[in-house]
Amino acid sequence: MSEITLLLHQVNGGDDNARERLFALLYDELHTLARSRLRRSETITLLDTTALVHESYLRFVDARRLEFTDRGRFFAFAASIMRSIVIDQVRRRRAERRGGGAEHVEVDEQIADSLPQDDEQVLRVHEALEELSVLDHRLAQVVEMRYFAGLTEVDIADALGITERTVRRDWDKARTLLFAALR
Repeated sequence: MSEITLLLHQVNGGDDNARERLFALLYDELHTLARSRLRRSETITLLDTTALVHESYLRFVDARRLEFTDRGRFFAFAASIMRSIVIDQVRRRRAERRGGGAEHVEVDEQIADSLPQDDEQVLRVHEALEELSVLDHRLAQVVEMRYFAGLTEVDIADALGITERTVRRDWDKARTLLFAALR
């Protein structure tokens, strides 16, 4: 049993010290994952990789239990958390841009049309991925693990308990469905 797997089991048993050791052991890999995630959305978020890793850690702590038995499933969960952090920040920024809690007043539509569309695109992709999850949860998991986490087909296959060939088929199918949903 690898050290990561052992620590995951200890964390599942409620050992807070194991959670700290697990985070320290995986910090560099989580940092790489965050860098990969932010590279795809650098124009839409003010987060840096360290902030994203630390925010992810806070959400891990809030989760209390990590019901994962191996590294692949842990990183799939980490990718999901990082994605939700980026989406939350985009939504927060959109709310601030629209006045946050201020009273809303109708303004010339040309101003709204001139705003950058990056935030809108990120939210459209997020919504399309949620729709895909309702249609086929595994397809959404494959997209999340491959696109957002940068996991290899081998890692995804191990994490989901399927073959690499199935991962490739799921990836192709998911891309087609997402492309259609985003048109």
